[in-house]
Parts: sequence; C-alpha cells; structure tokens
Amino acid sequence: MKPSAVTSAVSSDNLEIPLIDFSSFLTAADEATKRTTAQAILDGFQRAGFIYLKNHGITPPEIKEAFSESAKFFKRPKAQKLEMGWTTPEANRGYSQPGREKTTDATDPSEIEKIREKEGVDLKESFEIGREGEEDLPNQWPDRFDQEGKVFKEKMLQFHDRVKQLHMQIMRAIAVGLGIEETWFDGYTSRGDNTLRLLHYPEVKSEVFQKNANTVRAGAHTDYGSITCLFQDMAGGLQVLSPNGNYIDAKPIEDTIVVNAGDLLARWSNDTIKSTKHRVVEPPTTANVHPARYSIAYFCNPNFDRFIEAIPGTFSESRPKKYPGINSGDYLVQRLAATY
Repeated sequence: MKPSAVTSAVSSDNLEIPLIDFSSFLTAADEATKRTTAQAILDGFQRAGFIYLKNHGITPPEIKEAFSESAKFFKRPKAQKLEMGWTTPEANRGYSQPGREKTTDATDPSEIEKIREKEGVDLKESFEIGREGEEDLPNQWPDRFDQEGKVFKEKMLQFHDRVKQLHMQIMRAIAVGLGIEETWFDGYTSRGDNTLRLLHYPEVKSEVFQKNANTVRAGAHTDYGSITCLFQDMAGGLQVLSPNGNYIDAKPIEDTIVVNAGDLLARWSNDTIKSTKHRVVEPPTTANVHPARYSIAYFCNPNFDRFIEAIPGTFSESRPKKYPGINSGDYLVQRLAATY
C-alpha cells in the first residue's frame, strides 16, 4: 500500500515513477512517516531510477526567477556567449553552442561519431556553472559585460546553493531508506561539487524532425553523477526508457521537480539503484514549429576528492561488490571527456 505522501506521476508500459511529497520527510512529525517516505524515494530509484518531488523546499518564485535569468542569458549576443565558452572536462564550466555536444552513453570516439552521423548533434545550447571559488577552474560569468550580468551571477550562485541543500536532503532520505545513518552521505555532499546547467532548446521547424526521424533535442543517455534534479518548463519532451524498452513521456507536473539517479550512484549502490536512460524529443505541437523549451538541470556528485566504494548494506557474501573503488572527480572527468 502506498503511503499518503506518494501518488503516481508516470504509469505506463511497466514504468512506474512515483510522485512524492518530500515535506513528509523534511518536516515529518514522527519517525515512522519519515522512514516510510524515505523508503518510497529509495524504491522509486531502485525500480525506475526516477522520482518526482513536490513540496521540496525550493519555492515556485525562486524557480521562476531562475528560469527568467536563464532566458535572459540565452538572448545575449552570440559573440558574448562564445567568450564564456566551455573549455575542458576538468573545468566543466561555461557556454556550449548548439552542435557542440552529443549526449550519449557511448565512450568510444568512433562509436560517438557514428551516432552523430546517424542522429545529428543535439538541438540545444547550454551554460554550465560549477562550485564557485574552485582554484584554477573559474566559472564563466557575464558580469564583465553589464549590470544584468552581475545580477545573473548573484542569482545563479544563490540557486546553486539552494539546490545543493536539496541534494543533501535527498541523499539523507536515501540513507534512511537503506537503513544506514541518516547523515552518512553528508561527508560526500558538503563541498557542493555539483553543476548547475541551464538549457535552451531553440524553436525548431517540424521539417527538421521529418527529414531525420532520429533527430532529438538531447540524445538517449544516462547521467554521470549521483542524482540529477531537473526543473522543467511546461513544454514537455522528456522521455524515460521503460523496462519494456520503449520511451515513455515524463510529462511536466506543475510545482514538481524530476529527480533521477545517475551512473555513479548506481555503481556506488552496487547496482541496487537504477540509472535509467532518458532523452529529450520534440514536444507535441499542431503547428509547423516546435516551441522553444527551457530546463534547468542540477547534476549532483560526491565531493571530487572522495573515494567511492559500495555503500554499506548493498553488498554481502551472496551479493559481492561489482566494481572497484574510484575517485569521484576522476570518474566525472572520464565521462565528460567522451561527450564533448
């Protein structure tokens, strides 16, 4: 029986993604409610790799402001944006123009090139913001250009910190669900070595997709880190791979965020948690133009200086560790190097 804090966000083709009231964990009056909600969160990650959260602590005005600042940024002149260009996997900060990235699970360069030839490049532009103050890896800010750029920097740093706190709370819920100390992950999330990614999928004529049915706004992939917190607009387009092998719409639900587990959390959990493939396709339309879409993804990682081995309780004599330990930062750089 589902707890009262849990309903269904997606139920199709054997894909069940729960919608969970996170306030039942954050402000629960009793431990039983807190544990039940935490278990629902863990179950969602174990069964689907995805959950929706409502009442997660980040207010609608805060999210609206972040989307507004993002839209203003992408309207900047192309020359300005290119001055803030993405440079290296180690930095993972700055602007990526349409066509630069091909989102995919593949790591072999020749395989990625074949995918590019078949599907084309992703129809999106993005701007990456990492932890501020990282020595030799500065964020790329538009504050050099105008006052609006200074406001953008201030607001984005505030939002980065707000979602960092949410990341810590979600990992605490996972810990409770796993039956380990609630604060077990705190030492892995304290630095905020996370990436705030602003995404703009420009308006696209329908004929682009008609000419190449394989064209997508973001190719099928899994995320690299621990979890991703995704803030969607209402345009739609996100699809999640079902257990039956079909892509199912993960439609936007107002005042919720989508949270999915990444590859490193799957590895960390000894594959007891799923990292599920997903993609972004053209949103439905009756016109000859698919409207622009904006989203904000917050990619969460364990502190880059931490060594990641199987979480206590996820392995035993009958279920041995499947992966060797790995440094968190090294793992992310390896994955990013294959993408760009």
